[in-house]
Amino acid sequence: MLPSPRPGHLASFLRPWSMIWMSICPLTLFFLTQTDIIHKPSGFITFEDTTVVPSLVHAASGLVLELGPGPGNQIHRFGTAGVTFIYGVEPNSLFKEGIDAKLRKHGLSVNYKLILCGVEDSDVLRDEGISEGSLDAVLCIQVLCAVKDPKSVMKEVWKLLKPGGRFIFWEHGESRDRLTGTVQALTNPAWNTFVGCHLTRRVKADILHSGEWENPGDIEEPEEPASLLPRI
Repeated sequence: MLPSPRPGHLASFLRPWSMIWMSICPLTLFFLTQTDIIHKPSGFITFEDTTVVPSLVHAASGLVLELGPGPGNQIHRFGTAGVTFIYGVEPNSLFKEGIDAKLRKHGLSVNYKLILCGVEDSDVLRDEGISEGSLDAVLCIQVLCAVKDPKSVMKEVWKLLKPGGRFIFWEHGESRDRLTGTVQALTNPAWNTFVGCHLTRRVKADILHSGEWENPGDIEEPEEPASLLPRI
């Protein structure tokens, strides 16, 4: 028997459906007009500014690989101090134009290179000088929820990091709260269809099972029992 919803649960459970609705609306407009989807400014970058994300990006140093930069939300947060070079590995070529524009805007065109492939495409990465044990840091901000096989991705990340290298991440995944986990499972099919990622990934397990990490106890999982997007 599931516990009764606590105060705040209902609002948290309904909030993701507003994001699903916002995803459905431009899709409907697209099919009706047969024109490009209109992209409105998102408040997600502003939201990330209230979290640990900016400090995580600043923690990346040396030779860095940004996993799945997408529209380039983190580009403005990179500093050149302590960073030798940044590779962005992104399989979706539709993001290239926007990322290139942001690199020019923030003066990172010579410090950041976008590679249109997946992290599993070792031949492509090798041609760019990225081989096993070559990276100082891999930055992963909300990527493992959307990739096809997070376990495979993490195994590749482990191989690419040099001894002492750092995997720096901010993800969401399966809730440890029983009721919330049930609602996640019920919401996930619509969420995955219209938003494009998964609510029920066991992110911590996928990360830890990829290799023998030095400090797994440092992984932070704030208590968010009512959130369908609990962060790790």
